[in-house]
Amino acid sequence: MEFGPLVGAGWLAAHLDHEGLRVVDCRWYLGEPDRGPTAYRASHIRGAVYMDLDRDLSAPAGPGRHPLPDPADFMVTLSRNGIAPGTAVVAYDDRGGAVAARLWWMLRDLGHEKVAVLDGGLARWQPELMDSMPVAPAAIGYEATPGHMPRMDREELMAALETVTLLDARAAERYRGESEPIDPVAGHIPTAHSAPLTDNLEADERFKSPDLLAARFAELVGDGRAVVSYCGSGVTACHNILAMEIAGIATPTLYPGSWSDWSTAGGPVAVGPDPGGWPV
Repeated sequence: MEFGPLVGAGWLAAHLDHEGLRVVDCRWYLGEPDRGPTAYRASHIRGAVYMDLDRDLSAPAGPGRHPLPDPADFMVTLSRNGIAPGTAVVAYDDRGGAVAARLWWMLRDLGHEKVAVLDGGLARWQPELMDSMPVAPAAIGYEATPGHMPRMDREELMAALETVTLLDARAAERYRGESEPIDPVAGHIPTAHSAPLTDNLEADERFKSPDLLAARFAELVGDGRAVVSYCGSGVTACHNILAMEIAGIATPTLYPGSWSDWSTAGGPVAVGPDPGGWPV
């Protein structure tokens, strides 16, 4: 069963009962920790398991609000949810893949090739194929070697900042410093370009075509320098990485700690619509 970084609702409906497929509900909402699990219990794609961003896809402590979990802990989570290295995984949410892309990135970091995001998420799904029955698959072993996706920490980014193109996936008003709902300082990392994840999507929350995405990122990163993606806490930054893969562009580097790590550590801050220069 071959598929790329995205699958459509029609494809998933046709393969939903395939024994080698696991669907994962990744719904999560900022400031509402119980809303995702509650929504899953009420109704989810038939046969889907649930992975919580805070409990399953993040470590309890580390740089930023959603530090990446230890790979060994993540592999236990995969095993508990019936996912083996050869399992085809489709992740979904109801935000155009904003959270599902985090699971996509984490699996790809383990070298897991058979992973995709449901294009359009629940907005494109058939109501008759929803269910409220809890899913508890038998545990299955998962062993892999992490490190297949590039990443860098705050110190590495500081050292490289003048030689990379930095993209900020947050909403434009957060980038400009006009609004900051959760982190201690408003604004953006100096030299970063505003690249809201919503600009990867059509009005129906499906991803734009590869050609349109390629044109978007060519404008943002046209100088040919290496690209680093960040957001508020290292989650939605993965959406831009996914979009660039769809566009056929070289895989960017993820800054997992993102703005929550940078602002808490007292890093330099820029505000306004322009990237701003690195302080002398």
